[in-house]
Amino acid sequence: MAKHAVGGWPLPQQRWLLALLIMLSISTVIVFFIRSAFDSCDRHLERVVGKKEAVHLSPITTTTAAAPSPLSFMKSKLVLLVSHELSLSGGPLLLMELAFLLRSVGAEVCWITMQKPSQADEVIYSLEQKMLVRGVQVFSAKGQEAVDTALRADLVVLNTAVAGKWLDAVLKEKVSHVLPKVLWWIHEMRGHYFKLDYVKHLPLVAGAMIDSHVTAEYWKNRTQERLRIKMPDTYVVHLGNSKELMGVAEDSVAKSVLREHVRESLGVRDEDILFGIINSVSRGKGQDLFLRSFYESLQLIQEKKLQVPSLHALIVGSDMAAQTKFETELRSYVTLKKIQGRVHFVNKTLAVAPYLAAIDVLVQNSQARGECFGRITIEGMAFQLPVLGTAAGGTTEIVVNGTTGFLHPVGKEGVTPLAKNIVKLATHVERRLTMGKRGYERVKKIFLEDHMAHRIAAVLKEVLQKSKRHI
Repeated sequence: MAKHAVGGWPLPQQRWLLALLIMLSISTVIVFFIRSAFDSCDRHLERVVGKKEAVHLSPITTTTAAAPSPLSFMKSKLVLLVSHELSLSGGPLLLMELAFLLRSVGAEVCWITMQKPSQADEVIYSLEQKMLVRGVQVFSAKGQEAVDTALRADLVVLNTAVAGKWLDAVLKEKVSHVLPKVLWWIHEMRGHYFKLDYVKHLPLVAGAMIDSHVTAEYWKNRTQERLRIKMPDTYVVHLGNSKELMGVAEDSVAKSVLREHVRESLGVRDEDILFGIINSVSRGKGQDLFLRSFYESLQLIQEKKLQVPSLHALIVGSDMAAQTKFETELRSYVTLKKIQGRVHFVNKTLAVAPYLAAIDVLVQNSQARGECFGRITIEGMAFQLPVLGTAAGGTTEIVVNGTTGFLHPVGKEGVTPLAKNIVKLATHVERRLTMGKRGYERVKKIFLEDHMAHRIAAVLKEVLQKSKRHI
């Protein structure tokens, strides 16, 4: 089986340089991957108000470094953030990102987590410590302190549909007092989240914030058809890459060293072409179909006798300890097809910047309805990587088909198209480079932290105005 993790240093004499760059990378990567679920795309915020056409707010303009934060009006405001869990998954990391942005402008921020394991958890402890260091108050989701804070808060943010269970379970008869100042941040695309017990209070909150237009439309239709309730004023907010991420992506020396180190540890030469998929390993993320496409691309190259460098596939997001049935299937397929030397598995990690520096093409193969948005896509584009993505969900709002990458269908129908797209990029280096450059330009235009801050600020201002009218 191929190597499973990054190993030793390339040369002894390079250790001091590599150590310095890796340390610098870690300092930035830790920050930006705590931000790793934030997704950004469009040049303006659209407010969906249950009409056929969206109402467009003012276009966003990029601020300079010296300009005041668009969130500065939140100074001294009390904000309660309610997360259904605290983990390394997208939703909680998104909420932590918001917590740090609000703290940076002087807001008082409190955090509660609904679901916690009975035993001590190292990940939860670590993430809570990061928040405490940044001045975010962390306390129990139950009890009088949670109720009192919710009643005093200027704004309450419920993160994910599941967080709706907290309202009745904890606030009880006080729910009606809190609903007018609730902003409900929804990231889910799966049907099992459409339960009335979760979202029955949706029509009464100040607003809903959703990561993509596709997801917003899906929620609007499903709540009306299945639950017979109406969505509140809904804000589609595409978020952006952090300044820390952009710093790493734009540092050519750091990228070169990281690329060399990762590739050598994997046994991939510099001239080889490395296709990478960076997601938690699960059937919904489509690693199995990606491997089928990868193998099919090798067959196409052999049949057509194409002269291309050696192709490799990198899967970042494994869980070696769990050894799930799905992951076992992936490894068995690799063994069956005798491509062990070309496929490399790496454990799930927050520090994916080295792998973005090491690969030549990013694959976003999420299945079913796709990603709600998928921040790894814009992170890859920041590293000037062309993207091969499924034509579903938020990916369609990020990747410009034929310009910054190629889109293919979800499911088995997408296996051959993805294989052909792999061959297209493998055989045309200039196309790879051009698509990567255009993706980077798109990031600079609409995927930056400044764009994100303006969009978030526009939503919070409206929600706060609504809540004041109900006092």
